[in-house]
Amino acid sequence: MSDLAHFDVAGKRVFLRCDLNVPLKDGVIKDDGRIKASLPTIQTLLEKGASIVIAAHLGRPKGEAKPELSLSPVAKRLGELLGKEIIFPGAVFGDVVTSAAAALKPGQILLLENIRFSGAETSKEESERSQFAAELAKLADAYVGDGFGAVHRKHASVFDLPKLLPHVAGTLVAAEVEVLQKLTQNPERPYGVVLGGAKVSDKLGVIENLLGKVDVLAIGGGMVFTFLKAQGKEIGTSLVEDEMLDVVKSIIENAKEKAVKLVLPTDIVVAPSFSADATPTLVSADEIPADQMGLDIGPESAKAFAIEIEKCKTVFWNGPMGVFEFANFAAGTKTVATALTKVSGISVVGGGDSAAAVRALGFADSEFGYISTGGGASLEYLEGKELPGLQALGL
Repeated sequence: MSDLAHFDVAGKRVFLRCDLNVPLKDGVIKDDGRIKASLPTIQTLLEKGASIVIAAHLGRPKGEAKPELSLSPVAKRLGELLGKEIIFPGAVFGDVVTSAAAALKPGQILLLENIRFSGAETSKEESERSQFAAELAKLADAYVGDGFGAVHRKHASVFDLPKLLPHVAGTLVAAEVEVLQKLTQNPERPYGVVLGGAKVSDKLGVIENLLGKVDVLAIGGGMVFTFLKAQGKEIGTSLVEDEMLDVVKSIIENAKEKAVKLVLPTDIVVAPSFSADATPTLVSADEIPADQMGLDIGPESAKAFAIEIEKCKTVFWNGPMGVFEFANFAAGTKTVATALTKVSGISVVGGGDSAAAVRALGFADSEFGYISTGGGASLEYLEGKELPGLQALGL
């Protein structure tokens, strides 16, 4: 398989699958990190004399055209960042798209409407996806896969379409794979993984696959209360997955057996309700009141996490330490993020909420070794799963 640098696209139309799944509120983009991450591949293709048909998704419209999930704001922002017009026909397929694609001249860009407005994109029926992919293939001469955040999905534009056209990985996907290989193949030690977010079940595969490979595993976020309850502690009204308690007990035992340092919070910031203006109280992790819920790790815990992180040469972090969107419960996440900026080796922020958190808290992308664009895709790679979108690109 060739790389993008050696991919001949001069005078050709390239179908480019991007990940432009940005957070939107009332039609306003809250974090344009994924759009910016797509620019190097787009600019390379333009410099090579290609015209581009871009496909991307936004949210989960489930095959329905939902105005609030239109890529229209993305088209506008992409145009601003590139300093050029983005042709946006407002449709995924049909005559308007076919004629717009056929009329493209080198240097021009066409952005399709949210690809998931077509139910065939995400269909579990291979025949439906294949038929849709065949229609998309008519729009271009070659395919570049650069939507890392979707490579763990067996979707038409990610998995089926590359088989129909000459194809190559984009700059972003190639960089993501290179970074993830550093985390899975002979990582520099000490190697630490910091996990947060709401549920243990979302991270279970990663924990089980990495437990024998890491030196330090630090757990924060909502998932920590399942760990605390598994240790017999009172967790009040905090988030918990009771069905995961036995699994968590075995994780704690396995960490001991494998000499992995398991770091859990010793203090917790609690509040009576899940609210931005709820009154925060700092308590010991052993003394969470029955009528309160934990919404962040405490300062003592955050400091302990930071000490462990800064000792490491390789660190992967996925999932905030608390409800970072609320100022009263953002301190734990901010302390952990700051520690990652001080790692002397490679620090990887694992996409999704973690990437949104560091930007919302005022950090620059350049302060970290790498910020992944794909939370779920990164996690599945670290679980050791084969990702359909990477398979299709020969990676």
